[in-house]
Amino acid sequence: MLDIQYICDNIEAVTKNCQDRGVTVDLSGIVELRKKEVSLIVSSDELKRQHKKSSEKIPTASPDEKPALIAKGKELKQQIATADAELKQVKIDIREIQLVVPNMTHPDAPVSEDESGYVTIKEVGTKPDFGFDVKDHTQLAEHLDLIDFEAGARVAGSGFYYLKNDAVMLEMALVQFALEKLRNEGFVLYTTPDLARNSVLEGIGFNPRGNETQIYRVEDTDLSLVATAEITLGGAFQDQLLKADELPLKIAGISHCFRTEAGAAGAKTRGIYRVHQFTKVEMFAFTEPTIEASDAMHQDLLRIEEEIFTELGVPYRVIDTPTGDLGGPAYRKFDLEAWMPGRGDGGSYGEITSTSNCTDYQARRLGIRCKLPDEKKNPFVHTLNGTAVAVTRAMISVLENNQQADGSVVVPEVLRKWVGRDTISPAA
Repeated sequence: MLDIQYICDNIEAVTKNCQDRGVTVDLSGIVELRKKEVSLIVSSDELKRQHKKSSEKIPTASPDEKPALIAKGKELKQQIATADAELKQVKIDIREIQLVVPNMTHPDAPVSEDESGYVTIKEVGTKPDFGFDVKDHTQLAEHLDLIDFEAGARVAGSGFYYLKNDAVMLEMALVQFALEKLRNEGFVLYTTPDLARNSVLEGIGFNPRGNETQIYRVEDTDLSLVATAEITLGGAFQDQLLKADELPLKIAGISHCFRTEAGAAGAKTRGIYRVHQFTKVEMFAFTEPTIEASDAMHQDLLRIEEEIFTELGVPYRVIDTPTGDLGGPAYRKFDLEAWMPGRGDGGSYGEITSTSNCTDYQARRLGIRCKLPDEKKNPFVHTLNGTAVAVTRAMISVLENNQQADGSVVVPEVLRKWVGRDTISPAA
């Protein structure tokens, strides 16, 4: 979240930013709430000073003076309790507003009320020119016996699935490929819990409550299933003080991801493009609290994402995400969209990864600070996240771009040592 004093000092800029990002939040009373908070802090401190001074007189006071001092102490104590209770409520009121206010936006990010205002930064790779009727991934999966949607629906409902045969090996290969690359890039590797406390989800910027949430909650607990390892990787350092020589700190996690995907049905989201559960390898980074440091890391995460899909031989484009589609925590976000030949009518791009610079927005909510030389205060770090591989969408792009006329699929060279074969063909 944004610092309350920053909001008050930059109320016009914050209001304009909320408008650009399509966020409705009433900031009209926050300045007065801040003034009231400061006034109550001063008043409470003064009452506590008076109470201490009065209490110190009691042991040496005469018998005639003591009753009045005791009575005054009780009165001051009640006034302190009243002021502190009012202060607590004001702090709650301020935080409720702070939690709704989105992060500020990078000056170069495109301004648009929705995702249609994206800017294409570049296109990479050559779209395949097939000399036969193209199959989408669901048709390829049926032909090659790779995915069982019916069993998934029987066991868990629509939006769930079973991977089978070489699809299982392909999933493991994509994960291994990503992990090996990230380890070589200096990331510390984790497997993470599939559950997290709701306070951690809120700290990262996910809403575990309300009708529009995309999160599965566990009834009668303060736990929810995670939508991404971004939640658990960031949450692992909640309330921690990082040392300067630890930064930048790069970590990566493999996890299952669970999303309700409410209202997500559509022709372009069929199959395993948008599902309720999938496996993902996620990158997360902590940097010194400067835009220069986090912007540099942001470009590095984007480079890694690009290298992964370049090595997989998948054509893609990089887009600069507009303000209306950034999400609350992101200062700037880049998406990689892969060319999916079987998607829509004649093929189209579909999102496969994203990477976001969240500056100190998440760290402030989670209490993650750093100890810097010659700094009296411990500032909040900057945090960033990026998808290395979201298996289901990566699998779609690999299957559809490498299909052959006979319905077989050529396995990308970088995955063959894990898949164990060069081509996925129908079972004999």
